[in-house]
Amino acid sequence: MNPSNPIDSNIDETPATPAEESFADILSEFEREHSQPASHSRSGGGGEGESGGGSIEGTVISVSPAGVFVDIGRKLEGILPLEAAKNAMGGQLNLKAGDPIKVSVGGRDENGYCQLSTFKIVLPKDWSGLEKAFADKATITGTVEEAIKGGLRVDVGARAFLPASRSGARDQAEMEKLIGQQIECRITKLDVAKEDVVVDRRGLLEERANAAKAEAFGSLVEGSVMEGTVRSVMEFGAFVDLGGVDGLVHVTEMTWERGVKPGDVVKSGDRVQVKIVKIDREKRKIALGMKQLQPDPWTVALSEIQAGQRIRGKVVRLTDFGAFVELRPGVEGMIHVSEMTWTKKQKRPQDIVKVGEVVEVDVIGVKPEDKRIGLSLKQALGDPWAEAKQKYPKGSIVEAAITSVANFGAFVDLGNDIEGMIHVGDITNEKRLEHPKEKLAVGQVIKAQVTELDDDRRRVRLSMKTLEPTSADEYIAEHKVGDEVTGRVIETHPNSAKVELAEGVKGVCRVKVEEKTAAASESKSSGGGSADVSSLSAMLSAKWKSGSVGGGGASSSAAVNENALRQGQVRKFRIVALHPEKKQIELEIT
Repeated sequence: MNPSNPIDSNIDETPATPAEESFADILSEFEREHSQPASHSRSGGGGEGESGGGSIEGTVISVSPAGVFVDIGRKLEGILPLEAAKNAMGGQLNLKAGDPIKVSVGGRDENGYCQLSTFKIVLPKDWSGLEKAFADKATITGTVEEAIKGGLRVDVGARAFLPASRSGARDQAEMEKLIGQQIECRITKLDVAKEDVVVDRRGLLEERANAAKAEAFGSLVEGSVMEGTVRSVMEFGAFVDLGGVDGLVHVTEMTWERGVKPGDVVKSGDRVQVKIVKIDREKRKIALGMKQLQPDPWTVALSEIQAGQRIRGKVVRLTDFGAFVELRPGVEGMIHVSEMTWTKKQKRPQDIVKVGEVVEVDVIGVKPEDKRIGLSLKQALGDPWAEAKQKYPKGSIVEAAITSVANFGAFVDLGNDIEGMIHVGDITNEKRLEHPKEKLAVGQVIKAQVTELDDDRRRVRLSMKTLEPTSADEYIAEHKVGDEVTGRVIETHPNSAKVELAEGVKGVCRVKVEEKTAAASESKSSGGGSADVSSLSAMLSAKWKSGSVGGGGASSSAAVNENALRQGQVRKFRIVALHPEKKQIELEIT
């Protein structure tokens, strides 16, 4: 006899012969002792009692968090765990006082209540019963007695060992909660000679869970809306228990908004409404959606947002070709890089806007069929070139810093993406420069005069040398209107002549009408032609002014020739006008 078997402590120590007493008889006696006092069935017969193998019909007394209390007859009450009651009712606990319910009766708990279950209890009465249950792979019940090394000891009519890994418990604390509880299990090893019995609970639980999942999975229909419980939240979405089977709500299917995290929308234990988007029955996967139960924000937005409208939004994403702006929750428009700034220079979107920045933009295009909205940042800011043309008219003076230097010139920043350009030939009057770097450097602040506004290039042409003092500036500063000066005629024209007054200083002498007419008349007279009345009058007026009235024709001709300007001639002139800003000097013949 095995001294570790508790059965031995309940029998007579006097040796018995096999003929007098079999081990099965001892086992039966032990069972009878431990099944008292409930040895009668509800009908009062000698059938199934508390430890019997069948089901009896009881009446629900009450339902509480502790369990379902059931009247099983003969003034006996039992308690049915809530989970067992839910499983029996298809996952929903719809019991109330007075409802009938079929239960199987096990042992008693520490409070004296009969332990009830909704499955038919099979409790083998002897080793032959255990052998049959093992051969049939039948489900049997047993009572967890204690925790031992590596698992639990279970009474299944004999002492059995339940390995921790096959207990169905997730940790040691959960496994210890099974002590004193009645469980279902199967025999996985049976050695009668060594009285070695090993049972498994986990496999049975998994089978039932899989069966429940298969049943639940088969009842699902694509497009239907269900309520479920969030079981776990991951980075990519959340798993929702639909009543025995899980479905995945991907983060993109949770809300119409972009950039949200699953944890911002749901948390474990939440009850949520979901729509079954797709069922993959081969892979047994269920795709769920939550945003489908909310109005599509694009439908609303496209009825409100029109081309030409100015609107505010938040920059949510940047790409190489532009920036995406959230205009409504779940509705984005795109600013192409070409619509970000008026400058012609190539710029990156991240150099102009930042993620999270609120910007004001103009709607330049709406495509409802593609759910696309084109935006412009530069149009909302206004064209700075129109303002620049008013701010920097031709001839105005600017002061700015050099931003870059090239072979042909230098650039300055005038603000609002407007550039000023100084050609290498407009830097100085001192000498001809081979490269702008001889006079200019990046960061150097200069003064320059606006000489041209280039609409095509949106650029202001500047000159520094126009602000440098010249010989003409000095000459003008030293003279005044009315001064008589000497100069050399360097160019002649029908109406004027250019006169060199000093090195680098030039003036313009206008030819008088009388002088031109007299010269023309003289030319005709010398040629033997006859002058008209107007020409003759002009000639006489010229002669009168020169004091030669009444002289001969030869004298008149000489006077006219003396007043005519010829290239290379050095003459006396009088200053009639000075224009310092234009560096111009106007002359007349004295």
